Amino acid sequence: MALGEPEAFTLYGWVVSVWVLIVSFQYGFHISSLNQISDVLTCRTTEPGLPATYYGLPTCIPMDNATFSLLTSIYTVGGLLGSVGANVVMDRWGRKGACLASAFVMAVGAGFMGVAASLSPLLVGRLLTGVAAGLGLCVGPIYISEIAPAKIKGAVGVLTQFAIVIGIMITQAMGLQLATPRTWRLVLLFSSALSLAQLLSGPIIVESPVWLNRHGLLRDKDASARRLWKVGHMLRSPDVANEDAEDPLLGADPDENQSLNPDRRADEHGAAVTVPQVVLRREFRKPLAIVCFSMLCQQLSGVNAVLYYSNTILAKALPDLGPYVSLGITVVNFFMTAAPIFLIDRLGRKKLLSLSATGAIASLLGVGFGLDSGAVALASVAIIAFVASFAVGIGPIPFVMIPEVSPPQAVSALSSVGLSLNWVANFLVGLVFLALRDFLSHGDPLKEGRVFYVFAALLAFFTFMLFGLYRG
Repeated sequence: MALGEPEAFTLYGWVVSVWVLIVSFQYGFHISSLNQISDVLTCRTTEPGLPATYYGLPTCIPMDNATFSLLTSIYTVGGLLGSVGANVVMDRWGRKGACLASAFVMAVGAGFMGVAASLSPLLVGRLLTGVAAGLGLCVGPIYISEIAPAKIKGAVGVLTQFAIVIGIMITQAMGLQLATPRTWRLVLLFSSALSLAQLLSGPIIVESPVWLNRHGLLRDKDASARRLWKVGHMLRSPDVANEDAEDPLLGADPDENQSLNPDRRADEHGAAVTVPQVVLRREFRKPLAIVCFSMLCQQLSGVNAVLYYSNTILAKALPDLGPYVSLGITVVNFFMTAAPIFLIDRLGRKKLLSLSATGAIASLLGVGFGLDSGAVALASVAIIAFVASFAVGIGPIPFVMIPEVSPPQAVSALSSVGLSLNWVANFLVGLVFLALRDFLSHGDPLKEGRVFYVFAALLAFFTFMLFGLYRG
């Protein structure tokens, strides 16, 4: 018997979703994994009388600010490498195989960092965690979208960003408790252990029915779908030879960007498109532009620049809570990212993204004006408003959009291009932010807010370009 239109996840379907979201969690975890433990890791904070080694490993690894900056930024380099090669891994070994590859590299990378006795293995481990995060960030949204029932596809897609925020929040909370010479390694070893658990549980996880369908594995597709989805009725099973032409499992969702439209059904079984092809071929220009503009909106909004200032500004406004400022901002991010889980399918992608961008632009202008006028209270409120605005749309929706606007044979390549651009933009913002701030302020602290006007203009421009193409 073949199943009808999927109405909801089974309990097993939710288990698979959580398993997939571990790769997104790890990306967020390692964004902030070094922040709270940086002082003890680099020997700036020590305990008097503590031996130089603990369980045979040094209690810290001496390094100056430039070296620590290199250690931090090499994560971005690894992320770019992982994203560039993600489409090959996803198309050759499947969505599940790509998640397992990400988990394996993450387990090795985080393990290297957790047992590092010198700078070299620490750098190698950090690079490998970046590669794993880059690969995982490409496959996670696609895998989630392909297994999600149509009625909750948007809400489930938002869980990617939700998992990222939870990862950031968990690592910050762990860092507050474990930032000591004896225990800082546990933060990194926790990540390695989590990826090992993901690897060990891999045999009970099914492959995406969409990927199996594209590769002609129809019986496996049906078996996978039966375990993932609840259905409202049963249909007589067609013979395998006819399942491609009329597939009740996957043909019931008219909203998957026409990826299952009869006119394009042959594309599902065609060869996967490569990155050069998706860049050069005319038919992919519109989805490519939508994916790229959405990623540029996310990173060129200046979110990392705002978070850079948030600690300094909010610590002044709340001096007694200085160590908890980063965690507090992440908690705000957590609750606001929960909102689109319930709103995205009610308001629609474009409307929610429009509200988010409008709030973020206004907040950036508020941060800039507050810094330029010395109004710490205004800047503080504007930072929290920006984080909230970013979380309800600009943060999660680009990950939802990639699989929705991509033709089925090009979804892996478009994801690889989009996420690679995301990593490059992230790196460039981090590279030029301080230099641009100093150039625009001419060394005057009361003019440091000018840089946020630039980010407001960039966000407005790329949002305008995106809405010119994206229908929602």
